[in-house]
Amino acid sequence: MFKDKVVVITGGASGIGAVIASEFKSEGANVCMIDIKSNSYFVGDIADQKTLEKFAAKVVSEFGGVDYLINNALPLMKGIDECTFSEFNYALSVGVTAPFYLTKLFKPHFKTGASVINISSSRDRMSEPNTESYTAAKGAIFALTHALAVSLAGKVRVNSISPGWIDTTNTEFNGADALQHPAGRVGKPEDIANLVLFLCSDKAGFITGENICCDGGMTRQMIYHDSHGWKYEI
Repeated sequence: MFKDKVVVITGGASGIGAVIASEFKSEGANVCMIDIKSNSYFVGDIADQKTLEKFAAKVVSEFGGVDYLINNALPLMKGIDECTFSEFNYALSVGVTAPFYLTKLFKPHFKTGASVINISSSRDRMSEPNTESYTAAKGAIFALTHALAVSLAGKVRVNSISPGWIDTTNTEFNGADALQHPAGRVGKPEDIANLVLFLCSDKAGFITGENICCDGGMTRQMIYHDSHGWKYEI
């Protein structure tokens, strides 16, 4: 399905991004990744404008255009008690500005049937304490998705995915860790990669401007103290 397609992935050297890259490669796609970590295509910090421009120019010069852009790179997670002004701005640069700017840079070069997938998080709708920089970036890309979908209507479909707990360490979780998920298990990177490939495919041709939360049902589960085995311990 994706043979010879050109796929751009940010943060593709490890974690969910690496599995997305692997799945596309197994389908015959050309994968162009940018990551601050070592990789075979382009090493760079997507918080830097010139780096993004150099990366985009390389992709276009080598392949002529782009079929799919996967904005996956992970923003910094720090909270109100310790996050500095510059750190908060850096998180937004990685999590929001870079996805916007890469989409802008590739806009003239998107091929017919192109798709942009933004990786958000279930934290775009729920929080733990001291996660403001990450949560703000994920909430912003959630909103950026439908804005881009409307602006690029008829040319590019734009959707986002909000992963829940996705284990990238190959740990086997049992007991409460697994059972607290209505799906009965902790998520795997393949769960997100499979959804990315579906949303990029023609099978999802009528889906744009949407966010899909892939979290094993966690955000749909109501929790009350002393109900259904849940206890709030003080």
